[in-house]
Amino acid sequence: MVEQAQGTSGDNSDYAAVGGGPAIASVVDVFYQKVLGDPQLAGYFVDTDLARLKRHQVQLVSQVMGGPVSYDGADLAQAHQGRGITGDDFGKVVVHLVDALEAHEVPGDIVGRVVTALGATQGDIVTAH
Repeated sequence: MVEQAQGTSGDNSDYAAVGGGPAIASVVDVFYQKVLGDPQLAGYFVDTDLARLKRHQVQLVSQVMGGPVSYDGADLAQAHQGRGITGDDFGKVVVHLVDALEAHEVPGDIVGRVVTALGATQGDIVTAH
């Protein structure tokens, strides 16, 4: 289960503060450019339907930021099962997302809430040590 980074939804949400769906879609595009350009991470995405993955990531980030969107993808533990993702891999993904958020001038307090929400998912995603 993915928790919201901010409990408020609607016009006062982090989702609205950053510009809503179009802004989050742009953040996700930049995020995947960074991830796919990272030799440590790119191999995880071979033979992946990137359009579908990006759509789910937009839903996930939107939900985390208090938007009127619900993530309808696979359970995070199920989606990442057997992929051998390490804590270092997870950390690099978080860094790339932070970089993408900062490139879009997302305020630091919002970035912090997103990182906190992501941190809560680490146990579902990291399966290798």
